[in-house]
Amino acid sequence: MTTSLRIGQGYDVHAFTSGDHVMLGGERVPHSHGVLAHSDGDVLLHAICDALLGAAGLGDIGMHFPDSDPRWRGTDSRTFLRHVRLLLQDRGYRVVNVDATVIAERPRLGRYRDAMRVNIGSDLGLDAARVNVKATTTEGLGYIGRAEGLACQAIVLIEQTTGIQAP
Repeated sequence: MTTSLRIGQGYDVHAFTSGDHVMLGGERVPHSHGVLAHSDGDVLLHAICDALLGAAGLGDIGMHFPDSDPRWRGTDSRTFLRHVRLLLQDRGYRVVNVDATVIAERPRLGRYRDAMRVNIGSDLGLDAARVNVKATTTEGLGYIGRAEGLACQAIVLIEQTTGIQAP
C-alpha cells in the first residue's frame, strides 16, 4: 500500500478585548483580557483547522465556518476541529502530526500545554505525543508585544492512502 503525504500550514490572530480569559487549545486560560472574535476565538485551534484544510486542499476555516453566519457565534472551536477531522476522513486522510506555536506576551501557557495537547489529540484521533504546542513572545515588539492580541502558527502532516481521490 502506498501513501500520499501532504503538509499544511495555518495562521490565526485575534485582538484582545475586555474579558477574563482566552480559549487556547480548548482550554480556558485565565487572562486580564478576552479576545475579539465571532466564535470563542481560539487562535490555536483556528490555525490548526486552517493547516488541515490547506493540506487537504479544502480552503480555509472562513469558508467552512464564516463569521457572517450567526450559528457560529460563540461556538467552541473544538467543534470546528472535529468537523475538519471528519472532512479529512471522508476524503481518506488521516492526521500524522501537528506542530503549533502560540505567539503572545501573556498569558503564560506552560501549565496548560499538556491539556491542550490532549484536547487536540482527542479531537483529531491522535495520541497527544503527536501534537506539539509551543509558546513564544515577540520580545515586546509589534502589536503582540504591546499586548494588543495574540496569534498562532500551525503546521500539520496528513497522509492519504491510494485509491481514494483527493480533491
